[in-house]
Amino acid sequence: MRVERQRLRSWFQAGFFSLFVLAPPLDLFRFDLNLNHFLFLGMHWTLGLDELVAGEISGLEAGFNILIRGFVPLLLIGGGLIWIALRYGRLYCGWLCPHFSVVETINRLMFRASGKQTIWEKSPQPEQQPDGAIIKPEKKFWPLTWLAALGFAFLWAVVLLTYLLPPSEIYHNLLHGSLTPNQARFIGVGTLLLFIEFMFARHLFCRFGCAIGLFQSLAWMANDRGMVVGFDRNRARLCGDCSNACDNICPMRLKPRTIKRRMFTCTECAQCISACEQVQAPLRQKTLLHWVTDEAAITVATGRPATAETGSSDNDLQEVS
Repeated sequence: MRVERQRLRSWFQAGFFSLFVLAPPLDLFRFDLNLNHFLFLGMHWTLGLDELVAGEISGLEAGFNILIRGFVPLLLIGGGLIWIALRYGRLYCGWLCPHFSVVETINRLMFRASGKQTIWEKSPQPEQQPDGAIIKPEKKFWPLTWLAALGFAFLWAVVLLTYLLPPSEIYHNLLHGSLTPNQARFIGVGTLLLFIEFMFARHLFCRFGCAIGLFQSLAWMANDRGMVVGFDRNRARLCGDCSNACDNICPMRLKPRTIKRRMFTCTECAQCISACEQVQAPLRQKTLLHWVTDEAAITVATGRPATAETGSSDNDLQEVS
């Protein structure tokens, strides 16, 4: 079941990454610097200020356009994102974000190359498989890791430019080697900066540099009943034969068995849950980690045993399906 959940998450990530790349060429969403306004679903999305200056509409009509075309979409998108984060945490990050999908891809490659998901970790960790086998690091994966980081950096730089300039122009110039100096500089500098970030600071960006992720975390922390990974402490003895698989696999380098405030940047990817289930499966034991909400989540949020008022205990962790 957990494997199916991770497969489903991979499909969500792949689909949203494809949307991220294809949105500009399909005019689904982009801001055109030449036109100086947005394009949305093939339509020109303006605030009507040019019509106001030209005297074609009144000030009242212009104000209405600004409200409907500007503030309302921002409120709907921002409010929806905050509402989801309040209840489910950084679900967007773990299930959709195109940056996080790159982070996880490079994590896996770097783990195979060095036994570490980031170069800043002190020592390599063994990767334990469901059958108990241990995968050792292999240096032959280093070239692939560097190439993946460079390839993603270049792709991101090109895609970001197509959000600002006509995609047909950018891809034509790129294929024919006729980029303008400014286009070449944007792609070159963007590729360099993104390559450095993908190789050396991708986790730091997700944890401290991404405004979208930060706002989701703040909203999530404000709700003690929000969905969080809960740990069945009454069965903690079963962790004795495990190589900290849940800690090792976490793409954000968190400790899933701790209290909520120490999981501030959790992306709800559920990889720790999947790892625990795989380790416990040969022992015919249930996973010690679950997504929990409401009363069960309060225990994780506060770090204190549940009281009679909450009506829950560590034995009463209810898994979110």
